Amino acid sequence: MNIPEALAGYERHEFEDTRWIRPVYRKGQGPAVIIIHEMPNLHPLVVRFADRVAAAGMTVYLPSLFGEDGRTPTKAYAMGQILQGICIRREFNVWANGRSSPIVDWLRALARHAHAECGGKGVGALGMCFTGGFALAMMTEPSVVAPVLSQPSLPFGKKGRAMVDASPAEIACAKQRLEAEDLTLMGLRFKGDAFVPEERFETLKQTFGDRFEAIELEPEDARPGTGMAPHSVLTIHLADEPGSATRMAEERVIAFFKQRVGA
Repeated sequence: MNIPEALAGYERHEFEDTRWIRPVYRKGQGPAVIIIHEMPNLHPLVVRFADRVAAAGMTVYLPSLFGEDGRTPTKAYAMGQILQGICIRREFNVWANGRSSPIVDWLRALARHAHAECGGKGVGALGMCFTGGFALAMMTEPSVVAPVLSQPSLPFGKKGRAMVDASPAEIACAKQRLEAEDLTLMGLRFKGDAFVPEERFETLKQTFGDRFEAIELEPEDARPGTGMAPHSVLTIHLADEPGSATRMAEERVIAFFKQRVGA
């Protein structure tokens, strides 16, 4: 089984549950953290973040949901993924209809599996961009104790600006668990990001109160020279110099995982 160069050092296996089977890459030791990649694929900068989580004493699980694993993306490649039907595939729900994506069922099963394999207090889960809200919906799985929403971009469209891609029942479950189990939820975004409206973060703040830790960065905090408006907090637009605002945000996320999963 071939491993892409960008994922050297990871073990690859196929995980099957519910309706789907997907590749999952695993690395590290200690309690589990599931990192769900952004659009358009599981690219090298997602792996860089995963490497740092593994180095902090946790087992990283990288599920591959779309795109070519390990490929360095371009704007043309990202557009191609969208045009190939990512927005109409049955695994994903991208519009404002009060539902989460069906693939979240598979991710919940992966969390149960990862917790059984790795132990600890529970499992961390982080989604990015297209998958950003998945970590919130995953909280109906009791093993998920450290959810992080990085630049959650769904649902699309004006109707969904103040919404998150989770059902009312999933949101209510998350709210109940956060209080009952003394947990917190994290969210990250760049201010002014058209894909992550301010209204969406206001909804999260109003819904979860002080159980929601919001990290909202200034556009000038982003790594320059990408040719893109600041969006990908932990990957493409992370300014990697020690002490930068984005690097400190990354360090805060990793510390959050360590504390919650018991690394």
